[in-house]
Amino acid sequence: MTISAILLLFLLLQTKHLIIDWIWQPEYEWKNKGTYGHFGGIRHAGKNAIGTGICFYIFVGLWAIPIAVFDFMIHYHIDWSKMNINKKTGWGPLTHCQFWWLTGFDQYLHQITYIFLIYLATAIS
Repeated sequence: MTISAILLLFLLLQTKHLIIDWIWQPEYEWKNKGTYGHFGGIRHAGKNAIGTGICFYIFVGLWAIPIAVFDFMIHYHIDWSKMNINKKTGWGPLTHCQFWWLTGFDQYLHQITYIFLIYLATAIS
């Protein structure tokens, strides 16, 4: 995969992430991500995985399927962990700066996941 293709893939993933993790995340999803196995969290991680799969399919074909499954598992557990840490500590957006630190760390982990997945894609393409 060329540098141009890698940068384009990263741009597509960033755009997908902005849309699905921020713009198109209804209350039903973010309120239920902390309950393990709840459909709200599954749907949210599933939307992310589908978006990731579409982005990668352009570059690696059917290898996009296991990449999307991996992204689903990682995304789900990152979000579930963040929600549970906030719940156990009582952190909230209006009461604790740690809430925002954790939100930033959550987003950092998602970005590291994308970098790792792009690394894998370069190995198989």
